[in-house]
Order: sequence, then C-alpha cells, then structure tokens
Amino acid sequence: MLNYVFKIAPYGKGVEYNTSDCDNEKIRRETIENISDYIESGKVIQNRLNQLDREWDVERFIETNAAIIIFISTLFGAKRSKYWLIVSIFVSVFLLQHALQGWCPLLPLLRKMGVRTENEIFNEKTALKIHRGDFSLAFADPESLLSVSER
Repeated sequence: MLNYVFKIAPYGKGVEYNTSDCDNEKIRRETIENISDYIESGKVIQNRLNQLDREWDVERFIETNAAIIIFISTLFGAKRSKYWLIVSIFVSVFLLQHALQGWCPLLPLLRKMGVRTENEIFNEKTALKIHRGDFSLAFADPESLLSVSER
C-alpha cells in the first residue's frame, strides 16, 4: 500500500519519468541535432566533448538551488525571524522527494528549458565517441548513434 501511495522511481530514471513526453522528446531531438551538427559540419568532436564535460545536469541545478535557498533561509532564521526556517524545511522536503521520486517543483521548469540529465549528456558523448571511432561500432546517422549509446 505504501509503495502505491509513495512511488519510488527506479534509480537514474526519476527525472525522465516525471518529465512530460513532449519535453523528453524535445530534449532528445535537440541532442540528435547537436550530434548531427558535429558530424555534418566536420567540427572537432573533442571540442563538443569538452563542452559536455562542463554542462550542468538537472541534479546539479536542483542541488545548487536547494543549497542556496537553505543557506539563505537559515541565515535569515538565525538573524531575523525563526519563521524563515520554514523555508528550509520545505526545500529539504522537496529535495528528499526529488531524491526518492525524481520530482521537485523546479523540475518542470528546468526540463522546459532543456536542462538534461547526466545520462542524457552521457549518451550524447557516447554517440560522438562512437562516430569518432573510439569504439569498434560504425554508424553514420545521428539517430542510430544516439540509440546505440542509450542502450
């Protein structure tokens, strides 16, 4: 009964499960466009891989946001009014909910903005490495490259 009411998302899949199909598909199409741009233009793939190493994923945005809000509300709670501590409690609860279920109030906004999961970033990196020849697989089109990396 508890599992039905409080559903825990499979590890690493909570964000995608809690993102609309439309937003997930939009992010996937953008990833394919990124791959295609580097394949068709002859740009140096290593440059894109370096960019991807620096790209912030959803988890990093959420954790950073939560840490800043908790820090500020705790300071205000100590210096101004203890009622500010309520903000820290709410943010902590949402952070726990995100850890267990893969959802928090900030998630839909981040996904609409195109912020990807660590796994989605990894898949683009893998697809580019496959195309570059880092592995013994050879695929030409971006869709196939991404599909292989998603497995």
